[in-house]
Amino acid sequence: MIEQPSRKTQEKPASALPDAPAKLAVKQKINFSHSFTKLATVAGFLCLWFLIAAHPAQAAEGVMLPTFDSRSMGIIYLSTIFGFVSLLAGFYWMVKVNRLSPGTAKMQEVGSAIRDGAYAYLQRQVKTMLPLVVVIALGLFLMFRGQDGYTPALALGVGLAFLLGVAASYASGYIGMGTAVNANQRTANVARTSFKGALETAFQAGAVSGMMTVGLGLLGTCLIFIVYKEMAMLVLVGFGFGGPLAALFMRVGGG
Repeated sequence: MIEQPSRKTQEKPASALPDAPAKLAVKQKINFSHSFTKLATVAGFLCLWFLIAAHPAQAAEGVMLPTFDSRSMGIIYLSTIFGFVSLLAGFYWMVKVNRLSPGTAKMQEVGSAIRDGAYAYLQRQVKTMLPLVVVIALGLFLMFRGQDGYTPALALGVGLAFLLGVAASYASGYIGMGTAVNANQRTANVARTSFKGALETAFQAGAVSGMMTVGLGLLGTCLIFIVYKEMAMLVLVGFGFGGPLAALFMRVGGG
């Protein structure tokens, strides 16, 4: 007679059983990453084709600014200060939200899984986007180098400004994503006792991403004006292209 294993030996400890919500959250982020990889590849070929087939054209970058005087530079320096103020306000609210209680053990467990999935998604996207960003920056340099009014130094500035815009966009995305996933469980925990407190927590957490976006964008723009002065409009086109491009891929990819 074959002995049947006892029920005690068949049961697995609770710690060995997979947590379904946590596994599902990570799996969904991985699926988003694979879909984004295919999308980025197609977009890379399309961008490269458009760069090759592009004809010389000018819009706002063709505007020639008057020579900057001390008053103009004073306005730019003042704007730079406001950019730093925006970043400080964002960091203040981020620290304030992170100091709140993360909730119960179960809330922290689910929140940790969501956080891991969010950062895994962003890291995968950055690795996928990096070759595309380098190719576009090189393409911008080659394309603007031959346009009227552009010296090789200005064309190089366009490529570097594009990289600066991408970096600023991803920096605000990382900070905003990290604050959002931390604030979600803290807002849920505060809502157990106070709806007013939950609204304030959610509003402050959302303001972090906004302040970082505005602050980094303003600092990047002011830096270009400080370096290139009246020729800044010829270079700003790269910065204005890099920031929205990274934000677009973060949005389309599921961020």
